[in-house]
Amino acid sequence: MASLSLKHIYKVYPNGAKAVNDFNMEIEDKEFVVLVGPSGCGKSTTLRMIAGLEEISSGEFYIDGVYANNLQPAERDMAMVFQNYALYPHMTIYDNIAFGLRIRKLSKKEIDERVRNAAKILGITEYLNRKPKQMSGGQRQRVALGRAIVREPKVMLLDEPLSNLDAKLRTTMRSEISKLHKRLNTTFIYVTHDQVEAMTMGTIIVVMKDGFVQQIDRPQNLYNYPVNKFVAGFIGTPQMNFFSVTMKKTEGGAEIAFADAEVRVTVPAENLYKLREKYLDGRKKLIIGLRPEDIHIADKKSAAGAKIKVKVANVEEMGSEALVYGDINTDADVIGESNTRIIIKAQSGIALNIGDVIEVTPDTKKLHIFDAETENTLMPHLVEFNDVACSIKDNVISYLGQSKKLPAAMACPDGEGYITISSSAVKITTDGIKASVVGCEQINKKYLIALNAGEKRLYCLADAPCAVGEVYIDIDLKHAAIDTGDFRIDPLSTQSELDADIRVGRYDAAANKVKHARNSEAVCYTQINGVIEELPDSLASKITANYTRREISKRKFRITFSPYGVSISEEGIEGTVEKMLDYGDEKFALVKVGDKSVIVSVGGDVSGKVHLSLDYDKIGVTDARNDIKIV
Repeated sequence: MASLSLKHIYKVYPNGAKAVNDFNMEIEDKEFVVLVGPSGCGKSTTLRMIAGLEEISSGEFYIDGVYANNLQPAERDMAMVFQNYALYPHMTIYDNIAFGLRIRKLSKKEIDERVRNAAKILGITEYLNRKPKQMSGGQRQRVALGRAIVREPKVMLLDEPLSNLDAKLRTTMRSEISKLHKRLNTTFIYVTHDQVEAMTMGTIIVVMKDGFVQQIDRPQNLYNYPVNKFVAGFIGTPQMNFFSVTMKKTEGGAEIAFADAEVRVTVPAENLYKLREKYLDGRKKLIIGLRPEDIHIADKKSAAGAKIKVKVANVEEMGSEALVYGDINTDADVIGESNTRIIIKAQSGIALNIGDVIEVTPDTKKLHIFDAETENTLMPHLVEFNDVACSIKDNVISYLGQSKKLPAAMACPDGEGYITISSSAVKITTDGIKASVVGCEQINKKYLIALNAGEKRLYCLADAPCAVGEVYIDIDLKHAAIDTGDFRIDPLSTQSELDADIRVGRYDAAANKVKHARNSEAVCYTQINGVIEELPDSLASKITANYTRREISKRKFRITFSPYGVSISEEGIEGTVEKMLDYGDEKFALVKVGDKSVIVSVGGDVSGKVHLSLDYDKIGVTDARNDIKIV
């Protein structure tokens, strides 16, 4: 069995086109991973790089912790099943399955045992003496699977194996492949463009678009918590309904105003806990999403504030249910194009005619809200930020029922506004702001803790769970932003960057230059603002694994680091302190290096010319020309 690790994987073709961009994933042993997305999104290219059939342009690929970028396909212990069965027509099914084992020169006894065992698993024992032309498409696909199974690989790779089958057979084979995964108890990686296949088969799904990973998550989380409009529209049948709106805060929640129709819908506050208040100003352009199954034809019990009138355009009877197509703009031509089209899942047998006007009620608990500009979700599963009302008087900030003096780095004129707090900056402590834990959910190996502080809902991101009950919380202000409308203070930047040249060779101290050297004597160096330093082997190996010495010399790189990945030293990269940032318990220096400004954690006040030393175990490296992350 095998676990796989893909770190900053890229596929860049000679013309500069990127097929795969910064693919990062840890695939655990025995998982069933599905790569899904439209044609040309990079899913098959990723699978081929895993198989070794396509060269990795940049990044690191590991199989069970072993670096595998340079391993040949035969050395990776993987079996691949393609869309095309590629069976030998002149051979029997037995010989087709046994062919690869004979090439590997296994004994006849072992070959026979493996072939018959695979045939039994796949239910094709009685067909072993037939030729491929005597079998149906589904049976031939099982033979292709059998040919992969007998190899007893660590990983099974399947590239759209069911796309040539009819709808009924695809449904049957989906179930068969899922059963096969459980029987073989090995790692499966499956590529498809069919989101139904992805949702019904995968334990983990990777949604891709234009070479970029959009979201990696479990099927139900993809459905309930899509990270952007693309994922929301791609996952689910029929597709989610989308409408352009604005939202205005009200006493009991918010009112949604549709941009292209005279429609208003009220949403209770408890359904908007994860939405930041700045989006409720009645001006910010938003997109709301509603799945057809979350919209119901209204009855007498439906709440008045949630009803929407819909003009019926068509009804499709599906047997167990009906799809009602309509328009929320009741003056619209139901035949023409419209931005206000809506699809509703209703009970089968509903009696409606084209042109009828009905009332529907959306389930606002299932409402999805996206930024109209970025199309990213504004109600994420893992909440990143909290907006809290605050007031400032004489440099004392008041929020959540407490007042405290602002640190010097956050000095702010008097005013009222909001403090935006990172969820990771909210800490559960033994003293501070009184709050109560109302929920705790594990998401991606972190714990999202829901808190009530007075009448305000907050979210805290922690490494350990927390039981429901009374607690105290503290907020790290250096990771908070303050906005009073007329004045804004940004949080402390957690990332700085410097331009760098990287060279491989021998350092000539007299000339302060890296010169050519034989491979056995060559060392990897970085040059930043005229200072040349040797890179540690752990970092150098990652760079030289992706580029030849000549390629490295022609490229510019970016070195990225946190305030704790750099320090003031007696020698190193020269810079000038622009100002000190005093946060009370911690101090930081803003240092100008060339045309860049970087933030450095310091123990006390510093000024004038300084030298910086980078901790190369805590930095990131990016190929600036192609915008490829190496580390």
